[in-house]
Amino acid sequence: MTLPAIITVAMTGSVPRKADTPAIPVTPSEQIESTHEAYEAGAALAHIHVRNPDESPGSDPAAFAEVQEGIRRHCPGMIIQFSTGGRGRTFQDRLAPLELCPEMASFTSGSVNFPDWAFVNEPAAVDQMALEMKSRRIKPEFEIFDAAMLYSAIGLVKRELVERPIHVQFVLGIRNALPARREVLEFLVSELQALAPDATWGAAGIGRHQLEVNHWCLELGGHCRTGLEDNIYFEAKRLAASNAELVKRVADLCGQWNRHPATPAEARQLLSLPQQVQ
Repeated sequence: MTLPAIITVAMTGSVPRKADTPAIPVTPSEQIESTHEAYEAGAALAHIHVRNPDESPGSDPAAFAEVQEGIRRHCPGMIIQFSTGGRGRTFQDRLAPLELCPEMASFTSGSVNFPDWAFVNEPAAVDQMALEMKSRRIKPEFEIFDAAMLYSAIGLVKRELVERPIHVQFVLGIRNALPARREVLEFLVSELQALAPDATWGAAGIGRHQLEVNHWCLELGGHCRTGLEDNIYFEAKRLAASNAELVKRVADLCGQWNRHPATPAEARQLLSLPQQVQ
C-alpha cells in the first residue's frame, strides 16, 4: 500500500518571461492548457498567478476568474490556489482576487528579504488577510520563508483567525531566506508536528534545489511542489520544456519512496477540502 503525495504545479510565477524562457505560460489560455497537461501528468493542485497584458504581475479578478473557470472545466476536481504574493502588487491588489473564493490561497505570515526586493507583510495586514480568507472559507497555504513565519501561523490559529487543520509549505533555497538544507527541513517539520500535529505540509525547492527537495518531501512524508515558477525563478538555464515535464518527474519519483501521486479526491481529503467544488 502506497501513500498519496499531493503534487502542486506552480506554472507561472511573477518573473518576466524572456526570449530564452518561452515555456512559461502567461496568458489565461496558455495557463489553462499548461495546467491541463500538468493535471494529466499527476498534479492535483494548481498555484495560480496572472499577468497583465505587458506580462507584469497582475491582480485583475477577471483574469483570475478566466483561469479558474478554465481549470475547473478541463481539470475536474483539481484544487485551485490563488497566489497572494507581493511582487509588483499592493496589499489591496493581493486581496482583490479572493472575491472569487478559490478553495485555497497562499498566505505569507511575515516579512522576508528576497535577493532584489522586500516582501513586506505587516502584522495588521497579516491579520486582515487571515480574516478575509476565513470569511470566504478559503483555506490558507502558509508559505514559510523563515522559521518565524511558522510560529506566526500557529499564533493565528491560537487566536482563532485561522481554522485547523492548517497546511504549510516550506520554501527552501532563496537567498536571504531558508537555505535548502535537509537538516533545516527536518527541524521545521518537527516543530510543525509538535505545535500542530494535525497539519499537512509540503516544501518547494527553488532553482537547482527543486529536485532534491522533491526527494526529501517524498521520503519524509510530505507533499511536493514543482513547476516553472520555481524552476525559472533564479536559474533560467535550468528551465524545463514544460510544467508537465516537471510534474511527471515527481510522479515518477513517488514509487522510490512508497508513494503515489494523489488524485484530486485524495488531495481534497488530505487537505480537509470538500469533494465537490463549491
